Amino acid sequence: MTVSIRAMTETDRAAWIALRSRLWPEYSAGHPADVDEMLERGTTWGFIAEDPSGVALGFAEVSVRAYANGCEQRPVPFLEGIWVDPDAQRQGVGQALIDHVAAFAKARDFSELCSDALLDNTASHAAHAGWGFVETERVVYFRKDLQAWP
Repeated sequence: MTVSIRAMTETDRAAWIALRSRLWPEYSAGHPADVDEMLERGTTWGFIAEDPSGVALGFAEVSVRAYANGCEQRPVPFLEGIWVDPDAQRQGVGQALIDHVAAFAKARDFSELCSDALLDNTASHAAHAGWGFVETERVVYFRKDLQAWP
């Protein structure tokens, strides 16, 4: 499948929000503010994969984090999310997005690209392995609500 990848800009705001809503539907209300913040801050980038007619096939987001579990470099580019339209899956779109993000990070003198997935998201684990990622560790995060604490 022929696909082109490019960084999203302010003109892609509506498409970016719509794509994020496909990946994270439970958080749809927060996407407009998040996209506005990412466009303003300049430390998180969105990349869109399009077919030759300009139809969005998927997207990826990468940010620069101060630290990421299992990574040696600090700061480190982190794949925050990736989504490919179900009709375009297994046709190289995800790999094209990852390759573009990796080239983007390497051009900025980063030596590794990090990511994560929920423990039970075995499809994501398999996709990451196919894209050349190596599992580094498994972590369970905890949270203490300080509003309810004396």
